[in-house]
Amino acid sequence: MEQHITGSLERDLSIIRNISSGSSDILINCFVTGDISCALICCEGMVSTSVMTNLVLEPITSIPAQESPQALSDYINTHLLLSTDRPTVTDFGKLFSLLYSGFAVLIIEGIDTALAFGIQGYASRGISEPSGEANIMGSHEGFVETVRTNMSMIRRRIKTPELVMELMKKGSQSNTDICLCYMRDRVPKELMQRIRKSLDGIRLETVLTTGYIRPFVESRRFELFSSTGTTERPDVLCSKLIEGRVALLVDGVPFAVVIPKLFCESFQTLDDYSFKPYYATFIRWIKYAAFIISVLLPAVYAAIVMYHPELLNSTLLMLLVESEEKAPFSIVTETAGVLLMYEVIREAGIRLPKTVGGAVSIVSGLIIGDAAVSSGLISTPLLTVTALAVISGFVVPELDPAVTVLRLAFLAAGGIFGLFGISILACAVLINICSTEDYGFPYTAPLSPFRSRGMSDTAVRTGMRNMQDRNFTVEEYRE
Repeated sequence: MEQHITGSLERDLSIIRNISSGSSDILINCFVTGDISCALICCEGMVSTSVMTNLVLEPITSIPAQESPQALSDYINTHLLLSTDRPTVTDFGKLFSLLYSGFAVLIIEGIDTALAFGIQGYASRGISEPSGEANIMGSHEGFVETVRTNMSMIRRRIKTPELVMELMKKGSQSNTDICLCYMRDRVPKELMQRIRKSLDGIRLETVLTTGYIRPFVESRRFELFSSTGTTERPDVLCSKLIEGRVALLVDGVPFAVVIPKLFCESFQTLDDYSFKPYYATFIRWIKYAAFIISVLLPAVYAAIVMYHPELLNSTLLMLLVESEEKAPFSIVTETAGVLLMYEVIREAGIRLPKTVGGAVSIVSGLIIGDAAVSSGLISTPLLTVTALAVISGFVVPELDPAVTVLRLAFLAAGGIFGLFGISILACAVLINICSTEDYGFPYTAPLSPFRSRGMSDTAVRTGMRNMQDRNFTVEEYRE
């Protein structure tokens, strides 16, 4: 579709109909204004009918007679505003790209360029509170599916020309708008060059979610944890941009991709900076402990009961023996079965319609859970340990996919080799995490490599009076 507009209205309209194969949503309105034939083209459902009528149709149809097509084009450009976004179109590829983005395109007989007017009016979801990143003291606005609305929410919070937003299109068929956001005075130039190079390597036909983009901006090596993050909160994204990160907004997705991401950020929330430092530090350490419990507790329980009962006091040991002696399966089998059943129940609760989603909790809690314990298929201590591990994983939802797999892997290692197997697997996991990096930014910074300056907002949360003089950027963690 690199063919240029010819200037012959009849021929140009024929080419448009041929390219679109007569698609019913392409609306072509031919009319005469200024004694010259014209055509206004738009895509049904992508433009605002009221805006087009008031700001485009009425002014254009009331133009007085003009001497030539060029005079008509000059009159529209110099005397009529029509819209603030007015690109000029010279080829049919750009024409269709603008049509499908909510522009109305005006073609004038005898002019080999077309005029486009941004009058988008497609239906979109209103700004609402994010469902996955709730907070108490912060903003209750979350990203929506429209990329330009998301761009405006970021601009409202960072009102400086240093904030740059670059729009590009990815997907040979979808032509999805992707916005690259960064603070030009804080982001390393080399990082921007490497990210642009990674984005240039995308040869996908469609881009429908952030999962299509993230593999191209991450390392190709096997990583247990993703080195890019996501957020659906504009205030959180703005804090990352101030620290010198780069963000990607994908049209149609209410999540932003943050590059690079650090492991410690999974335990930080915006509410941490609304409470007193001592309380925020306490909550942060609770999250660290919950993460360890979620990954290791079932495995440690199975390993101790099977291989290291001497670590338990006599009272606790007798309770466990009494509860497990009637169970027909081994501890590892029981634990794996409970964990897998939980994953099945959770997936069912997510995929089912909300009207019947409540039935999942009733069936799983009252029927499956109670019946399994009463019948002796599962011991009560094991069910308690598993439930505690699962609930602890809710504290750090961003790490849940990796935690789910690691929990089962540690259970297998503990069930086969005991605490020794857990230790060996833990070393392997730590090696993988510490070796994870993208664009030279270690995933485990500031813990490894150690940066004492970064510990003031990692191990603890220092006061805002001290943080205002930090002038911190993520570049300090770069190797």
